[in-house]
Amino acid sequence: MVFNMILPPGLTYLLRLFPFFALPSAAVYSGLRLFASLFDTALPIWLTTTATLLAKPTLFFCNRYYQKIRDSWDASSNNAMLVPYVPESAFSAISRLRASKRVGYPGEVFQGWAEEHGNVVQFDIITSSSIITVEPDHLKAMLSTKVQSFEKGLVLRNQMDSLLGTGIFNTDGEMWKFHRSITRPFFSRDRISDFKIYERNCGVSLREARSRLAEGYSVDFQDLVSRFTLDSATEFLFGVSVGSLSAGIPYPPSSMSKNPASFYNHPSNVFVQAFMEGQARTAVRYSMGAEWPLGEFWNDQVLSARKIMDEFTEPLTQKALADREKRLLLDKNNEGDEVTLLDHLVNHTQDPRILKDELINLLVAGRDTTMCLLTFSLYMLTEHPEIERKLRQEIYEKVGPSANPTSDQIHDMKYMRAFLNEVLRLYPPVPINMRSNKEAVTLPNSDRSRKPFHIPIGTRIFYPVINIHRRTDLWGPDALEFDPDRFLDSRLQRYFTPNPYIFCPFNAGPRICIGQQFAYHEATFYLVRLLQLFTGFKLDAKTNVQPPKEWKSCKGLKATEKVHIMAHLTMYIKGGLWVTMQELTVTDSS
Repeated sequence: MVFNMILPPGLTYLLRLFPFFALPSAAVYSGLRLFASLFDTALPIWLTTTATLLAKPTLFFCNRYYQKIRDSWDASSNNAMLVPYVPESAFSAISRLRASKRVGYPGEVFQGWAEEHGNVVQFDIITSSSIITVEPDHLKAMLSTKVQSFEKGLVLRNQMDSLLGTGIFNTDGEMWKFHRSITRPFFSRDRISDFKIYERNCGVSLREARSRLAEGYSVDFQDLVSRFTLDSATEFLFGVSVGSLSAGIPYPPSSMSKNPASFYNHPSNVFVQAFMEGQARTAVRYSMGAEWPLGEFWNDQVLSARKIMDEFTEPLTQKALADREKRLLLDKNNEGDEVTLLDHLVNHTQDPRILKDELINLLVAGRDTTMCLLTFSLYMLTEHPEIERKLRQEIYEKVGPSANPTSDQIHDMKYMRAFLNEVLRLYPPVPINMRSNKEAVTLPNSDRSRKPFHIPIGTRIFYPVINIHRRTDLWGPDALEFDPDRFLDSRLQRYFTPNPYIFCPFNAGPRICIGQQFAYHEATFYLVRLLQLFTGFKLDAKTNVQPPKEWKSCKGLKATEKVHIMAHLTMYIKGGLWVTMQELTVTDSS
């Protein structure tokens, strides 16, 4: 009988480290016994015990000290300098990062360190060191000019493995190239310009909103567009929608009793709950570095969520594989007739795990990126009614008051694109990203009078794009102000054109997001239809979760928010974005 036993994360982690702890202790114990035998002496038990137990910790600190000396030597030999350390202990840094997950503004800890210690700093996380940089030149190196020297890295891949497996967003090297090659063709201009999926799901979502508003309740716009993007993404990927819009939309918390039992039990809501839970628990691992298994010692807290997600993808994957086998038996090759991404993928790989992992990866991107973009777009429209009027004017000029937009019309809507870019600047879907270097590299120092930075091999480098996007020295003194015109007027030439890497919401270089144009098209389509039908967007102040009091002391961030913004893998608003809006009348639209 064969037992397929999976050890819990913490135990697996300790067993993997056991030889590293046991060998030094065994060597010390054996050495002391040999010493006692050779010199015919009896060593005190306390000495033997203490020396044996402290062997590995002593060796660890000696190695760390030696590593720092060696890094310093390597830096000097390359006419470079090490990145300065944040004067905080590893436990203090971890505590601050974890607390920030709950009540901090996204990127707040990194922003504070940058203001206090410089734009490039280093901090310890128990057994390793990490670097934070808000220098665009470093993004340029990591994402473009020196991209071959950087990867996601083993630590990040291990942290995300339970959720994303070996998908495109969690692989490096040849596996990443393979995923990219089989996925990219399906995101061609012709594919992403087929708006039938958007039209169908957008219509359902806006009818749900109209119905709920007619009852006199506000609408959770974040939930509304998350259902729209999820249904659109699953239909695009699988050819079958998860049908989250058919579950209906929630009533405000004060009227939760009106939500029927069928709403909570709907399969799509179970799927979404697992989807969100998996991302949130994965994000917690970031602040613990390589030691994250100790925080989930007896149970992988992400794997259970992924299993629920796989219950949806498994039958679809098996059906796609079976359909392919039937076509082969009929000697029929219909690659030119592929309707969904899954149809396309099974013609390139038949490994069920690779297929499921790739679909989950793309689902995270397909749902969350556009959901975030649309949620914060409406949030900004509640704050800036003058921008709403300018957007609607462009919509009427390019599309009309009621028609669906075409791909060419979307391309011609310059102000809409500037508006979306400004939303992405202040509220990037992935506020913090990271890379790890496969070899020692040097990165430029913005202070040209000083040496460049030496980055030892295997260093984790975090780059909080949310902070880079808000630097006043890069974007001007009005960097914290929401103004789409900055992407249209002289400021674009003054700030962005000389250094495009000050704006990287979708990464850049070879690993630029393949779904970038998909997200722009989907968000634009939805906003066009929304602004053709509704106006007067206002926050429901009584329902929205208010920002934590700690935000009042935020420096260099937009601390005047009216909602509680958080982030796991992507940005979102805690408790949802509850809004009211009015249907446009003939007079309004004339």
